[in-house]
Amino acid sequence: MTSLTVQRRSAGSRRRRRFSANSPSWLFAAPALVVYALVVLYPAAAGVVYAFTDWSGIGQDMSFVGLANFGTLLGDEQAMGSIGNTLLLTVAIVAVQNGVGLLLALGVNAKLKSRALLRVIFFAPVVVSPVMVAFLWKYVYNPDPSAGLNGLLGLSVDWLGDPSVALWSIAGMVVWQYAGYSMVIFLAGLEGVPKELHEAAMIDGAGTFQRFRYVTWPLLAPAVTINLMLSTIGGLKLFDQIFAATNGGPGYATETLSTVLYKQAFVFGKFGYSTAIALVLALFVAAVSLVQVYYLRNREVSA
Repeated sequence: MTSLTVQRRSAGSRRRRRFSANSPSWLFAAPALVVYALVVLYPAAAGVVYAFTDWSGIGQDMSFVGLANFGTLLGDEQAMGSIGNTLLLTVAIVAVQNGVGLLLALGVNAKLKSRALLRVIFFAPVVVSPVMVAFLWKYVYNPDPSAGLNGLLGLSVDWLGDPSVALWSIAGMVVWQYAGYSMVIFLAGLEGVPKELHEAAMIDGAGTFQRFRYVTWPLLAPAVTINLMLSTIGGLKLFDQIFAATNGGPGYATETLSTVLYKQAFVFGKFGYSTAIALVLALFVAAVSLVQVYYLRNREVSA
């Protein structure tokens, strides 16, 4: 190799180092940002535009209708009822899922020989497809008094066919699948609690509940924040389990905003109206998330 070639390569290497040192950081993220803009931002912006049109989803024929779709939403009894169902379902899922997840985390965090196996068992439903979980629980919720949950408890309840029970049956299905996910997040928080604090509290005479209340619980604030936000967002946009298990029935007992916008788009061909519902749902989820972040972050600071 000649000295001229070595000098050229050395100069090229110095130029590359100067470019790396002087170039703005966003330049390295530019390829990913372009893909994100094409896959996420552009469809989202197009959806906002379609929300103000009467587009049927076929062809290019559409006209601007202003706020007419949102006015239709406010006058749609089915859609208004689905908002109530969505809120009730979300509250039930958030409360029960996080409560069960915390209890599971406290249990498997104890010094048990089988705790590793228990963690795997409790987390296993999370990796199963939501549609598969829905079909599995349709067998569990068999209305036959001698089968499924009825046979186990000695009851005769039509879990998915009774309008007064169906919504809570869906909530139980979702909690069963995702309680293990909440458990894992709580476990990460529990492992971050210094053992020295528990030992000091025991020396001071604090009991089990007192140690949890005054030592463990305040230090779990970040895990609580993450779990509440994830379960709330998941509850507000829940679709798969409902569509596979009840398709919004019986009647409109389990209809949510997600199932309503799906039916308006792919059953009735009202894509403009469905995107208006999707926009309202997205804004509502964003508003709830921001309120949660503000409140829970303040709680973390105060804790």
